[in-house]
Amino acid sequence: MKIQIKNLAVRSGLFVIMVILLVACGNTRNKENEKEQNIATQEVSQVEASQTPDITFQDEAGKTVSLRSLKGKVVFINFWATWCPPCIREMPSIDELKDSFKESDDIVFLMVDVDNKMEKSSAFMQENDYDLPVYVPASNIPSDFLRGAIPTTVIIDKKGEMVARMEGGRNYRDPQIVKALKELVEDD
Repeated sequence: MKIQIKNLAVRSGLFVIMVILLVACGNTRNKENEKEQNIATQEVSQVEASQTPDITFQDEAGKTVSLRSLKGKVVFINFWATWCPPCIREMPSIDELKDSFKESDDIVFLMVDVDNKMEKSSAFMQENDYDLPVYVPASNIPSDFLRGAIPTTVIIDKKGEMVARMEGGRNYRDPQIVKALKELVEDD
């Protein structure tokens, strides 16, 4: 009898953990597919531009970068974690997106590990052969940026204004996303 109760408790615990992980990632299969259909240009036009606070991030070498120091560049910030399935699914498309801008100095990609586990996230990038720079928060992240759901991507224009905030995984190979970012990069 004690073994059955213990098995039931273990199963219940595993179920609760799985539910928490799914909710924390902020995604279901249908929700993810629906969001992929919402193209970047629609979402960019729906977000009212606002001046962003000066948030700081730290890279692998311990160097700190602030959003204020990146003014004049388009900033692509992706909040993610190594344990988040939608984050992992969208990573190849972010890597390809970054690669498509390799000739431009006017766009910066910040992959922010919300768990603050630099070694683990850097190892993940190396194991998967991604050319994506990993950062951890070095200051508080305002709720305008991250409301608890990951992945979340924030796009900041050259004026330092947030022009898009997208929750949930998506395919960043989408030509309309690439086009919207190119327009921001080319905008003077």
